[in-house]
Amino acid sequence: MSQTSNLKSMNLRGIVSVSGKPGLFKLIGQNKSGFILESLDEQKVKIVVNISTAKMASLEDITVFGENEDLKLIDILEKLKEVESLPDVKKADGSTLRNLFLEVAPDHDIEKVYASDMKKIITWFNIIKELPLFNEEAPAPLAEGATSAVPSLVEAPKPVAMDKPKATKAAGKSTTRLSQKSK
Repeated sequence: MSQTSNLKSMNLRGIVSVSGKPGLFKLIGQNKSGFILESLDEQKVKIVVNISTAKMASLEDITVFGENEDLKLIDILEKLKEVESLPDVKKADGSTLRNLFLEVAPDHDIEKVYASDMKKIITWFNIIKELPLFNEEAPAPLAEGATSAVPSLVEAPKPVAMDKPKATKAAGKSTTRLSQKSK
């Protein structure tokens, strides 16, 4: 069965998962040290993740191992919309999750897609299903050769005009250095 990769009724652009952090985040900006993210839960906690050390994945770009080819997460989420009753991920066993995935992603690789992966996808679905973007038209895909969707969402930081205090010389500092050099 082929996946319906032409579905465009869900906008996941800017929604990311951060390795080591529970839940999902919306990319809202960038500063010198990293990306500014806002949690998608009720608390709307803002965090900065370091560009060089954090591992982020845009939901738009995530794929699941398939038998013949990788399956797009967005296609699986679209199929989960049609499921009447999702299992509780805290109580569901592996066979319940596997049966659900055989329904929504029949071509997934049974040996490579673990119960923990299925729980994560269902948890993500439960987080984003109430958001307006879940039923929003997805933006056009990035042009071939364009960089990842995550950095392209962020505008360049705008400089902030601030009055800088004038630098003052520390008392005796230059004298000490000169005297040390001349010895």
